[in-house]
Amino acid sequence: MDVPILGVLEFNSIAIGIKAMDEMAKAAPIKIIEAKTICPGKFVVIITGDVASVDASLTAGKRVGEGYLVDELFIPNLHRYVIPAIVGAVECEVWDAVGVIESFSIVASIEAGDIAAKTAEVILTEIRLATGLAGKSYVKIIGDIYEVEASMEASVNYIKQKGMLCKDVVIAKPHPEIKQFFL
Repeated sequence: MDVPILGVLEFNSIAIGIKAMDEMAKAAPIKIIEAKTICPGKFVVIITGDVASVDASLTAGKRVGEGYLVDELFIPNLHRYVIPAIVGAVECEVWDAVGVIESFSIVASIEAGDIAAKTAEVILTEIRLATGLAGKSYVKIIGDIYEVEASMEASVNYIKQKGMLCKDVVIAKPHPEIKQFFL
């Protein structure tokens, strides 16, 4: 799946999020990749389209959601690993090191995944977007230990600056028994 442009708005009101989604769709020809309620009582809208359309839709959504916006994201050149990691379509044979970045917002985890994949030769195996996580989300990264460490450092530093980092871990030489729970 090739989705080079991504826009995300995360609201702390479900009703406002739904209204904003409608305005976003009316503002420009975009495709809604995901729109759903997330814990604790938030609503997220993830869109794609051309740069101008995504920008116009995000502007419309932010206008409607003013005062209710938790976080926002606009990536005009999304790394190709991000969408498969969100939808769970990733296979991986590498098992040298794993990294996990846990954040307080969906947007932060998407950003962390994009930064990680652009920083080093790693594979994003999953970006879990807040379902059943009390509003938190996380990114799972696999690769060579040095690549995982480099990607984690860049991602974690960025998420820390936003104040959205919950916790991060790197596991060198993970035990084979945990592989089934990581992929």
